[in-house]
Amino acid sequence: MKQRTIQNEVSVESPGLHTGKFVKLTFRPAPENHGIKFRRIDIGEDAIVEADVKYVFSTNRSTSLSKKDIQIYTVEHVLSAARGLEVDNLLIDIDGPEVPIMDGSARKFIEALESAGFQEQQSERKYFEITETIRYTDEMTGTELVALPADEFQVTTMIDFNSQVLGQQYAQLNTMSQYKDEISPCRTFVFLHELEALLKQGLIKGGDFDNAIVIVDRIMSQKDLDELAEKLDRPSIKVDSEGILNTTELNFSNEPARHKLLDVIGDLSLVGIPIKGKIVATKPGHTANVQFARLLQAEAKIQRRLSGIPKYSSESEVVFTTQQIAEKLPHRFPFLLVDKVIELTKEYVVGVKNVTFNEQFFQGHFPSNPVMPGVLQLEALAQVGGIYALSIMPDDVEYDTYFLKIDNAKFKRKVVPGDSLVLKAELLSPIRRGLCHMQCTAYVGNEIASEAEMVAQIVARKK
Repeated sequence: MKQRTIQNEVSVESPGLHTGKFVKLTFRPAPENHGIKFRRIDIGEDAIVEADVKYVFSTNRSTSLSKKDIQIYTVEHVLSAARGLEVDNLLIDIDGPEVPIMDGSARKFIEALESAGFQEQQSERKYFEITETIRYTDEMTGTELVALPADEFQVTTMIDFNSQVLGQQYAQLNTMSQYKDEISPCRTFVFLHELEALLKQGLIKGGDFDNAIVIVDRIMSQKDLDELAEKLDRPSIKVDSEGILNTTELNFSNEPARHKLLDVIGDLSLVGIPIKGKIVATKPGHTANVQFARLLQAEAKIQRRLSGIPKYSSESEVVFTTQQIAEKLPHRFPFLLVDKVIELTKEYVVGVKNVTFNEQFFQGHFPSNPVMPGVLQLEALAQVGGIYALSIMPDDVEYDTYFLKIDNAKFKRKVVPGDSLVLKAELLSPIRRGLCHMQCTAYVGNEIASEAEMVAQIVARKK
C-alpha cells in the first residue's frame, strides 16, 4: 500500500465543544512521510503540533495536545476520520484552540476529506504489525485494551455504564471500508445529570442538543432543567421519561458503543503509524486509550528498529570510503568515527565503525576491560546522520551539522574490541529549515548496542 494525502485543501467550521469558540479548520495536502500535524494559524506559521501521543497533555472528556505552549483541544474525532479514510499525510490548520465539534461525530470530516479528493504518493505505507498479545488494564475502572495479531486493522468495543438506560453495548469494525457508513456518523454522548458538573469545570461551552446524544438516566425537575438550559444558553426542554432525550433520534441502536469505537481509532492514531492487528477495548475512555497508545508506540519503535537491522558483511558494497567521508565531514583523528558508508537512500543511511584495541580512547576508558564509551557511540551515529544530511545539500556551498537535541538515549550492549558497529540513521520527518530529525541506532550483529533520537541543524560554513 502506498501513502496518500488529499488533492485539494478544504475547510469546515463550527464552535469547539469545550471552549465554545468558533473555529475554522482547513485540511491541506502534505508530502509523504509528513504524518498528520496541526497548525495554530492564529498563533503563527510555526505553531505546529504533531499528532503524536507524546504531546497529549489532557484526557479530560477529550484528547488534547500541547507542545511549547501551543494547545490543540479535542483532536480525537478528526484524527479518527483521517485514519478511517487511511489518509497518512495532512497539515490541519485551525484558527483557534479547539477542533470544531461539528455534529459530534466524524461524519462532517469524512465528507470534507472525500470532497478534497485523494492523492496516492510514492512512499510505501509502513505498519505496526501486532505479532503477540499486548495488554493494558486499569483495575480501578475495569478498563482493558488488548491488541491481538490480525491481517488487518479491526476494533471491537464493549461498554457498560451500569445503567438501565445505557447498560452493556457492543460494536465491531471488521475492515476499514466499513468506517464511513458504520462508525463515522456516531455522535458523542453524555448523561443529562453530568451536564451541570461539566459546566462547572469550564467544559462543554459549545455543547448543544444537536452535537451530542443526551441520555436521561434520572428524571430532573423542570426548574432544574430550565436552570441548566440557561447555563447552556440553549432553549429549555422537557423530560418526561428516562431514555434518550426526545430531541434526538439514534442513528444506530448501539450508537454510544460505536462512538467509543470511533474514539479508540482516533486516540490510537496517535501511535503515529497505522496498526495491523485487532484491538479489543472493554470500557474504553480517553485516558486508557492514550496510555495504551503509549504502550503500542513503544512496541512499534522496538519492532521498527529490529526489523530494520542492516545486513553487513566484509563484502558489502561501499558507498563512501573513509577518504570520501573525510571530504564530507570536518572530523579528523581521533574523532572521525565512521570507517565507511554501505547504504544511502532517501530515508536512511548506514555506516560502519570497526572497533579495534588500538582505539585511542581505550588508553583511559577501562584499559583493563576495554569498553567503547556510550557518548562516542552517539557521536558515531551523529556523524552518520551528518553524512546523510550533507549528501542532500548543494555541492557549491560547504556545510556543517550541529547537535540541537538528543532524546531517549539508551545503551543496551557493551561494545568491545573486535565488534563491527553498524550505524543506522533514519529520517523521522522531512528536513525543514535545516533541521534534521533522525532515529539513530547502533547494532552489533542482531543486537541493539545504543539508540537515540537526534535533532541537528545544517549550517552553511563561514568562509
